[in-house]
Amino acid sequence: MLSNGPNWFVCFVFCLFVSCLLTFQRCLAKGDMAEVIAVNAGLALPPTMNGTLPIEEDVGVAPAAVSVPQTSEDYLFVEARHPSTVLQGLNSLRLNNAFCDVTLCCGGQEFPCHRIVLASFSSYFQAMFSTDLIESKQERVAINGVEPQMIGMLVSYAYTSEVYISKANVQALLAAANLLDVMAVREACCRFMERQMDEMNCVGIHCFAEAHSCKVLEKRSMEYILEHFGGVHKQEEFLSLCVDKLTEILASDFLNASKEEMVFEAAMLWLNKCPSRKQSFEKVLEHIRLPLISPYYLHDVIESLDVVKENPGCQKLISEAKDYLLLKDRRGELYCPRARPRRSTATAEVIVTVGGEDDKVVLRSVESFNPVTNQWKNLACLPFAVSKHGLVVSDSTLYLAGGEFPDGSASREMWRYDPCFDSWTEMAPMNVARSELGLVMLDGFVYAVGGWEGRSRLDSVECYNPHTNLWQFTESYKMAVTSPAVVALDGLLYVTGGAVLEDGDGTDLAQVYNPKSGGWTELAPMQIARSGSAACTLKGKIYVIGGWHASTENTDKVECYDPKTNQWTMCAPMKERRYRPGAAVVDGKIYVLGGEEGWDRYHDTIERYCEDTDTWEIVSEMTTSRSWLSCVSLQLRKDIHMGSCNGTPSDS
Repeated sequence: MLSNGPNWFVCFVFCLFVSCLLTFQRCLAKGDMAEVIAVNAGLALPPTMNGTLPIEEDVGVAPAAVSVPQTSEDYLFVEARHPSTVLQGLNSLRLNNAFCDVTLCCGGQEFPCHRIVLASFSSYFQAMFSTDLIESKQERVAINGVEPQMIGMLVSYAYTSEVYISKANVQALLAAANLLDVMAVREACCRFMERQMDEMNCVGIHCFAEAHSCKVLEKRSMEYILEHFGGVHKQEEFLSLCVDKLTEILASDFLNASKEEMVFEAAMLWLNKCPSRKQSFEKVLEHIRLPLISPYYLHDVIESLDVVKENPGCQKLISEAKDYLLLKDRRGELYCPRARPRRSTATAEVIVTVGGEDDKVVLRSVESFNPVTNQWKNLACLPFAVSKHGLVVSDSTLYLAGGEFPDGSASREMWRYDPCFDSWTEMAPMNVARSELGLVMLDGFVYAVGGWEGRSRLDSVECYNPHTNLWQFTESYKMAVTSPAVVALDGLLYVTGGAVLEDGDGTDLAQVYNPKSGGWTELAPMQIARSGSAACTLKGKIYVIGGWHASTENTDKVECYDPKTNQWTMCAPMKERRYRPGAAVVDGKIYVLGGEEGWDRYHDTIERYCEDTDTWEIVSEMTTSRSWLSCVSLQLRKDIHMGSCNGTPSDS
């Protein structure tokens, strides 16, 4: 027993010394020097002495004031080199195998250490030595799954706070630090790899970060891949990707490709790297935005490939792209994610708003709203102020017809907007002046339905041919109507609601016009009679939104019509009641802008509807509150500069 006394005492003193060191470092970080004094002195301070101790500064020590009991002759001594001196002492003990109480064994190599030191810098070891795990009682602990050299470097780091990171060892060191939960070294390795990232290694870094759950490095390496895709897609690491990771990259809206043809060519490089990948090519082609590719490239290059010809799924994707490119006036009906422009392209899908009125002040402003960036831009203003007009889009061209001038007269005028020149051009006028009309683009022709000609409602319908610049009358509507909601779907013209009585009360009537047969057919009536509603199509269904009825006044109700079943169903109501709002569909979501809630109360808010969840949310605001505006969605060049109009209203 006597022979073991000194060793026991030395171990006790060593543990007490290390404990004091750790307490000192912890308290120094907190600024709690009173605790340091009390712990190291082991004495209670006199309760009658209060004040601030002057500090005797060693080299490199910044002055500080510490609130502890004192006399005028007392001072607090802090040595800045003390922590490093203690670490050097501990490391010297380790190197001389003094007081070591555990040995780490890895790959045939052994690393004598002190449990208390390992537990102080790694939660992995702290859990190992402070629980009932078998390793807590073993003198030799095996570490598997990492390189022995990395264990040696991390042990050295525990005693020196230093580790050398290089291109040769960074991946192995990160893996070891990740296993042993040495977060400081792990993050240092991540920062090192991020600084070394280039087009040749960014894909490998991303996959490595993903495998080791380094979320920040994983995110930043993916951002690098997407931003530098033009060079990355030619590198060997990219060509060796698995199909799932390749499709994840190609599916991103943030992929930086000047043209979608580049994305297809990158996929072909990947395909040609290994012939067995042909069976996976359909999955890859699904994430290439074929509707945005030139129709000539689609026909001459893509469609002629054997891998496309032999795969029915690929053929279906080609057919979808052809429909989108050919049927320009049905693009809203042919919505799919593959038709959405990437963020890096020169175009963006925006909502264009034209005219309207606020408190009887008529506007001539034309603006575009980007739902992705939540930004507004001014476009070329109308040559005149107008409200209660109609607006349609064909490809990238807008057509505005009819409306009411500030003096209350109805308009026959027809104007065309060209986004390339950001300008309006007057076209042939309608045969009849119409305000509060329904206007729709149907398979290359503009149809004007009903309206108010200044003295009475109209039941006439006329059709405009852009190729001949001529209007002609077609089969009249069943009754005279103003403010109907009109849409085109699958080659048919649908007219719903509208005002038919002297007091402006709405109707629940719904009819469809077939231009091929030239006849009108009555459909199932709406569940709510209304006029001044907005209407749009989404995924093969018709949505009628808001409006007014004498018995309900302005409404927030929304209903949906399914042409396949000839049935109406109610959807979730909007957040606000809206009469004569504007509506447009962007990226599979319905946006409703402005409208009136009551007399002299106009909205400037924008609501968005998600069909999947049947929910509405207010997402933004317009530059001015307004009603009787018209809206369409349009793919617009990003480089169109702000026009001279500042969005201020222009009255009569």
